[in-house]
Order: sequence, then structure tokens, then C-alpha cells
Amino acid sequence: MAADGRLIVGRIGRPHGVRGEVYVSLLTDREDRLAVGARLGTPDGGEVVVAASRPSNGRWLVTFEGFDRTRAERMTNTELLADPVDDPDALWVHDLIDSTVVEVDGTDRGRCVAVVANPAADLLELDTGALVPITFVVGFAAGVVTIDPPEGLFDLDDA
Repeated sequence: MAADGRLIVGRIGRPHGVRGEVYVSLLTDREDRLAVGARLGTPDGGEVVVAASRPSNGRWLVTFEGFDRTRAERMTNTELLADPVDDPDALWVHDLIDSTVVEVDGTDRGRCVAVVANPAADLLELDTGALVPITFVVGFAAGVVTIDPPEGLFDLDDA
């Protein structure tokens, strides 16, 4: 998360071709962040506007308004910022990090230090080293994640 509360949603990579198109690594699953007309901030307080975009081998090829090859080269490695999406039913990584994790019975399990991508289900990594599949999350409010794990999940940490 940027200091101003916006999220880092991508990073501009190297230029592609001579007309100002750049590779962008998107750090979110919200592809609409690169929709035509989308406005993204930069850490220096600037803004770029998407003129065109298309997926390309796990990244995106993006044309930003006003980019030529020279500007594309200058913008290499620039982070792209956007406001958080307001969806009360969604769990966002930036909200989960540093949250206290408690079981439904009130047992404190620690603090979430990371969310680990996993094909079956993302995992909450706790400061104790425990990993909790996000499928066990039953609530989130005011910096507290409530989980309902199966019996014995935390016994694995003691083995």
C-alpha cells in the first residue's frame, strides 16, 4: 500500500517496440485496472491513462496516453497506484495483513503477516508460522479476522 492509502496494482516494465507500448505486471486479479480509460497514479504524484491493453504471456502490453519510446523507457519500473475497490463482501490482502486472527471461541491465534497464494485456497500466514486456509475465515471486522478451523489444525504446528 502506498503512503496515501492507494494500492500498488502493477508495475511498468520494459518498453515493447518503438511506439511507447510497455509491459505491465499486474499485481491484482482485477483486470479492469487496465481497461481503456482507466486512470492510474504514480508514486511521484503523476497519473497515466490507459489507451489500450492486451494480455501477453502472463503480463500485459499497455499503451498509455502520451507515451512514446522515450517516456516508456523513463517509466520502466514505475509502480502503478489505484484506490481500493469498495466491496464489503470481499476480503482484501491489504486489510488482512496485520490483523489479529481469532477462532470463533475467542482463542487468539496471532497476527496475519502475509497472505500466501495457493492453488487450492490462499493461506493466511500467522506470526507464529501457522498457515490457515482462507476458506476457514468466517468474519472480518475492525482488524480482527475470525476463523473456524477444523479441530487439530493448530496441533500440526506442535508436531
